[in-house]
Amino acid sequence: MRFALALFALAAPVAAHAATPITGQWLTVGEKAIVTISECGKGVCGRVTKVLKPNPKGPTTDFRNPDPTKHNRPIEGLQILANFTDSGDSWRGTIYSPEAGREYKSYIKRQADGTLQVKGCVAFFCQTQLWKPAK
Repeated sequence: MRFALALFALAAPVAAHAATPITGQWLTVGEKAIVTISECGKGVCGRVTKVLKPNPKGPTTDFRNPDPTKHNRPIEGLQILANFTDSGDSWRGTIYSPEAGREYKSYIKRQADGTLQVKGCVAFFCQTQLWKPAK
């Protein structure tokens, strides 16, 4: 009987640990913009829904994008988070920086204090920001 119970325990599926949800509205670092993260497809995506501090030295468009046909896209409404899926302890996808005109591999994790830890990486070099919930 003990052997049967032990065998059953080993065969029972282990509950997968899910990352804490990240949907909502978030203030980017320096409170430059509000990004709204919502469900899309099989994961979550994020768009700039409000520019709070426009770039005083440049246009409010995606002028640094390497694709010249996208230079006139307004920053407000621009999707910057794409294809984020739950990886157990965090969300993984890609983040686009209109300030740099580049896309990065990204990891997002909701912290215990309610902030989002947003990490963008190229190879093994990463930069981390903390985004606060927007009110």
